Amino acid sequence: MTRSLQSLPKAHLHLHFTGSMRFATLADLAEKHDVRLPAGLSTGWPPQLSIADERGWFRFQRLYDAARACVRDESDLRRLVREAAEDDASEGSGWLELQIDPTSYAAGMGGVTPALEAVLDEAAIVSATGPTKVGIVVAASRTRHPLDARTLARLAARYAGVGPGQVVGFGLSNDERRGDTTEFHRAFDIAHAAGLAAVPHGGELLGPAHLDEISEHLRPHRIGHGVRAVEDPELLRRLIERRVTFEVCPTSNVALGVYPDLASVPVGALLEAGAKVALGADDPLLFGPRLLAQYQSAREDQGLDDAQLAQLAHASVQGSLAPEATKVELYAGIKAWLASHAS
Repeated sequence: MTRSLQSLPKAHLHLHFTGSMRFATLADLAEKHDVRLPAGLSTGWPPQLSIADERGWFRFQRLYDAARACVRDESDLRRLVREAAEDDASEGSGWLELQIDPTSYAAGMGGVTPALEAVLDEAAIVSATGPTKVGIVVAASRTRHPLDARTLARLAARYAGVGPGQVVGFGLSNDERRGDTTEFHRAFDIAHAAGLAAVPHGGELLGPAHLDEISEHLRPHRIGHGVRAVEDPELLRRLIERRVTFEVCPTSNVALGVYPDLASVPVGALLEAGAKVALGADDPLLFGPRLLAQYQSAREDQGLDDAQLAQLAHASVQGSLAPEATKVELYAGIKAWLASHAS
């Protein structure tokens, strides 16, 4: 006797722009721009990945870069925003925070500003016409110089706001084993000053020591992944006290070799410790399953009951940067879902 997870209202806080792309859309854009895709993105999808060593990460990054090379003009950018919102709507997500590094698309758009403006404009359009509202997170890459991150933080600050079609947060992504986290603090200071939420990645490829650096130097509102915090109960306690939300992406953790199977991802351990956990799909283009599958895994592999699944949905809304009116609506929907009869 279980309730439909598709009808459970939720927010989606961890979805990368290129990684949100439908496999069919990738094929369309590759044909449009005459791009030859590597075998990992053209046959045997989704590709087999592992980040257990540098070679594994190189394969992941090579496939991601190949997909990103197919997104070249304004219509491509707008299509990805629109389809991401449609896919989230079909899975019960009422609020989506789509993460993008606009420098990746600047070449075809005449600069980072036009690239970001096209994404923001389409996010506003789909939010006005569809059930899923979309905010944008601008993310810097750890593989580039911290000065580049400051430039992106200033750009994000120009478009900062609370609501659909605006920049709601500032992130730091890519291989967390690269770069010095402490050197990115000035970029995050700029973001904080503009009222943007800090949402860096961490605690997936590296353990508690790196999460401690992130916590002290970047002052995160949320942490992308953060699952390795369970290895240090004292650190986990501090993060919970600071009301940090953990964006846990079970499918990608397993696909990249962080955990051997979905049952081993420490969703239950985080919940038992009192952490706020928001499930995310990360990069479904490369990993396959989208948001709904993460909730299904929490039910089937973690053994969570409907009250706990509603708790996950509630935490996703609470940790989001959605406008208060959107949060109130989603909270009411979660409460109604839990009060409904199971089937």
